[in-house]
Amino acid sequence: MTRVRAVLFDRDGTLVEDVPDNADPERVRPVAGAREALGMLRLGGVRTGFLTRQPGIARGRLTDADVRAVDRRVDELLGPFDVRGVCPHAPEDGCHCRPPEPGLLLWAVGRLCTPPDRCAVVGGTLADTEAAHRAGAHGILVPDGRTGPEETARADHVAPDLRTAVRALLAGTPTGRVLVDEGPIRSAYKQGPR
Repeated sequence: MTRVRAVLFDRDGTLVEDVPDNADPERVRPVAGAREALGMLRLGGVRTGFLTRQPGIARGRLTDADVRAVDRRVDELLGPFDVRGVCPHAPEDGCHCRPPEPGLLLWAVGRLCTPPDRCAVVGGTLADTEAAHRAGAHGILVPDGRTGPEETARADHVAPDLRTAVRALLAGTPTGRVLVDEGPIRSAYKQGPR
């Protein structure tokens, strides 16, 4: 069993609610289970980070300072994170850092001094998991409001929520396509025999 040493998350929609072109730190809201999932990783000695695509910078709707202020708020609510990375480009810019290209992910694992095969990426789009694949890392799709059914069907590993994805990663590198939600099993034990 190979254990991951670092987990990188897509920021918007995966760790915090997706607010397009968010320049207001007060609008940052963690998604359900984010604090617990990150706590499990940190207790397990796994380094954490987040990456974000911010095309609003390229389009003049956001500034670097706006994104840094929102990132600081994410860190206040869910941190500390070991690395944070931003792709400031629009999709049409053809940059090497915007998923599915692996540039930003490779930069982040370099900052963490972690080989890509010991890193996992958890995100809400197939582009996130494709970037992981291209970099030699492990990818888990956690569907959110942006995730299309075709993305879920094509992903190598799918988890219903962050806690399930993290439990799977703490057990070793992902195996199987759909990572099972253990919530119903736990609740059955709490209820006792019928």
